[in-house]
Amino acid sequence: MPLGERGGDKTESRYCGVETEFNDDMPHVLAFNLSSAGFDFVIAPLMDPAYRPSLVQKDIFGSAVLPFAGSDLVLSPSQWSSHVVGKISPWLDLDSEDEILRLDSETTLKQEISWASHLSLQACLLPAPKGTTCANYARIPVVKPDDDSMDANTDTLVDTWEMWNSFRLQCEHHSQLSVALDILNTLPSENSLARWFGESVRAAIINTDIIISGNSVHPKTKVVADVSHNHSGADSQRHPLRPYLDYVGYLYQKMDPLPEQERFELGYRDFLQAPLQPLMDNLEAQTYETFEKDAMKYIQYQRAVSKALLDRVPDEEASVKVTVLMVVGAGRGPLVRASLQAAEETGRKLKVYAVEKNPNAVVTLHALVKLEGWEDIVNIVSSDMRCWNAPEEADILVSELLGSFGDNELSPECLDGAERFLKQDGISIPSSCVTSFRCICYFFTSVSRYTSFLQPVTASKLYNDVKAHKDLAHFETAYVVKIHNAARLAPSQPVFTFTHPKPDKESNQRYKKLHFVMPNDTGSAMVHGFAGYFDATLYKDVHLGIEPSTATPNMFSWFAIFFPLRSPICVGPGSTLEVNFWRCCGPKKVWYEWCVTSPSSSPIHNSNGRSYWVGL
Repeated sequence: MPLGERGGDKTESRYCGVETEFNDDMPHVLAFNLSSAGFDFVIAPLMDPAYRPSLVQKDIFGSAVLPFAGSDLVLSPSQWSSHVVGKISPWLDLDSEDEILRLDSETTLKQEISWASHLSLQACLLPAPKGTTCANYARIPVVKPDDDSMDANTDTLVDTWEMWNSFRLQCEHHSQLSVALDILNTLPSENSLARWFGESVRAAIINTDIIISGNSVHPKTKVVADVSHNHSGADSQRHPLRPYLDYVGYLYQKMDPLPEQERFELGYRDFLQAPLQPLMDNLEAQTYETFEKDAMKYIQYQRAVSKALLDRVPDEEASVKVTVLMVVGAGRGPLVRASLQAAEETGRKLKVYAVEKNPNAVVTLHALVKLEGWEDIVNIVSSDMRCWNAPEEADILVSELLGSFGDNELSPECLDGAERFLKQDGISIPSSCVTSFRCICYFFTSVSRYTSFLQPVTASKLYNDVKAHKDLAHFETAYVVKIHNAARLAPSQPVFTFTHPKPDKESNQRYKKLHFVMPNDTGSAMVHGFAGYFDATLYKDVHLGIEPSTATPNMFSWFAIFFPLRSPICVGPGSTLEVNFWRCCGPKKVWYEWCVTSPSSSPIHNSNGRSYWVGL
């Protein structure tokens, strides 16, 4: 019984299980905890807790019958798979100084994992390590229990993330290794806790003693606080943990529902998308359609054009003066429509040039102009903006290239070729622009400026997805991705800046060294790569962007870009992460190179554009 649906929520976070003691009558365990109490699964021990391999008497053939939790036949394979998570024996200590205990632990772990695999269990919960050394475990509590929280030699608090990271590194970031966070009544700092957002956390274990009663919380907590006391009659048959389940469900359903934008983006979360080649390739109808659905983006564009028209044409000339507006890279016409709506809104007259290189999109443009009756207003030009010779100069110049990144989709090169169209006193949209490596739309102006932003992130899922390809090229490719399961480790910083029209003979090549200082209260963290964003001022106070601190709400045309690292870098609290980024230009392609130089050095990624580049 899921905890409850919130709008558009189809994630696994809706499910709640219960930890049980050893019982070889698994049908009864499921009936009591699932059918009667309403839990979705049980975490059940796979062996009798009294079992030790060294204590088992072997028969004449040298083997022993292992005391597993009954036969696998007591449940169907689908029941084992769907409703049971195996709990590995808690006494295991694979780093014990006691050789018998260590050998017993190794043998038992192999036996229990083998049995779990035989049962087709989806997961097993391993115990936390007994000391500070790395042991076999997958469940990492946020704060270790009091009796294990201090290192006997140093008397310092053990950072459980460090234990998880040590184990994860020895397992080479295995994609099947995940974390269950044990939520106790003491939590670390917010920054320290936030590190786990980028890890492969699969579950949270809620201890019942952290739910307190009181007038300030939901009245069910009073029931929760009393569940262990006297019960009589029918109440005695009620599952003692059902009030806790009810309360957790209540809290879950009280969470804000996902906004429309998040519901739209659910299927894109942490999904690596191959970069598009906007100049080399012609976009398909489905790609155009996806971005044309972003109402907020075109509302902002329309607002910007409206303000530009009002500034360009005074009221007394509105009925006679015609403004020349060029949409360079018109696609299927959304910016043409937004510009004409702005003209109607302000009562100004427009003459529009819609310039588009994709012959398939030009077909759609012609159909749109005919359908809307724009034949006397809109002139369609089937040409690459870099090659077209405009018959007149533009008062307002707007461009949209539906790409995947920002200036690495060759915005500077396109603007270099198109800025000759604009009058010296003309207006462009945006008037200034701060872009990420994944800015889909480009606009340009006589004074246009755009800058990249980068941010180090922990993103174990993205790293493992790249790693699964088992080659160098994928680690040297930048991906469009709706980053969700990630920890943002430091505020984003600007990288490259471009200005148009640019100073004479200025190259589009760039180099920048960035220094990110890790917060002192975060603890150690793993950097799997870098996220890129953009921010733009379209015109005056009309804003557009995805940089986290200034992001435009309810806009889904842009996802971030992700630059992976071949080998993740571990950073300590208060340390400085030094990153180098290059934008490189050749006669036929543009590419990025990146590397980390502190606290440890990484190889230079994508040297000479060997793996990832954008064709001119």
